[in-house]
Amino acid sequence: MDTKKIWFITGASKGFGLLLVSQLLRQGNRVAATSRTIDDLRKAVDNDSDDFLPLAVDLTSEGSVDDAIQATINQFGRIDVVVNNAGYGQLGTLEELTDKEARTNFDVNVFGSLNVIRAVMPHLRKQQSGHVLNLSSVAGISGDFPGWGVYCATKFAVEGFSESLAAEVAPFGIKVTLIEPGYFRTDFLTGGSLSVPKQKIDAYEAVRESEAMHQEQINGNQPGDPQKAVEVMIQIVDEPNPPLHLFLGEDAYTMAHAKIKAMAQDLETWKSLTLSTGFAVAETAA
Repeated sequence: MDTKKIWFITGASKGFGLLLVSQLLRQGNRVAATSRTIDDLRKAVDNDSDDFLPLAVDLTSEGSVDDAIQATINQFGRIDVVVNNAGYGQLGTLEELTDKEARTNFDVNVFGSLNVIRAVMPHLRKQQSGHVLNLSSVAGISGDFPGWGVYCATKFAVEGFSESLAAEVAPFGIKVTLIEPGYFRTDFLTGGSLSVPKQKIDAYEAVRESEAMHQEQINGNQPGDPQKAVEVMIQIVDEPNPPLHLFLGEDAYTMAHAKIKAMAQDLETWKSLTLSTGFAVAETAA
């Protein structure tokens, strides 16, 4: 019996996506991988076997995504694992970013993944199996990153629709896992993966300092090993009961706990006001 899985991975020409594709192919899996340009993808992966299907896909186009899913089915017969990895970082305060800059980040980070889910789900439902890995971030749990508000908002959106998706597709034997990394040593903080605001406001001095710190100090010194991260992603797919939330990195673990603690504190501190908003219960007559 063939135990190797068929993977469909977006954003595969660099970062987690590229490492994941390369590792899966070395293990003998079959992989369909997408990028905006197929030449970049072929050059990055450097594998011309029948197990590898490179696809040029515009994730913001439903038609392009539909064609990619169908091409994968035609080539491999099925899809076992879907990895919504494509996305990019958007720096800038909420006041600085234009409507277009914010919407473009949502188009790729949120609606691109929704296009993939919408296209692949009929196939997964039909086969009554599958596993969807949605790349989120610890920034989808904690928004305490000044100058990253829109990016955080896209990842909060990924968190929300993934939790709903998990509940919707569980009856069909389909699993969903949110991958929530902290800082990993990929090219995420470089020009090709990070967009900066076109119109900066000088008054946001702390945000400018944060931007410089991320690009000049954190970039290249992130504590997370991306190769270990993709090994964990592959491992989690083989688990009979995988988690809905999978945090990667000690920093992500620490930040998630801090968010949980802060929310619990607000709940208890303001409990009386929270519980005061219901309709008064009429006293039962003696």
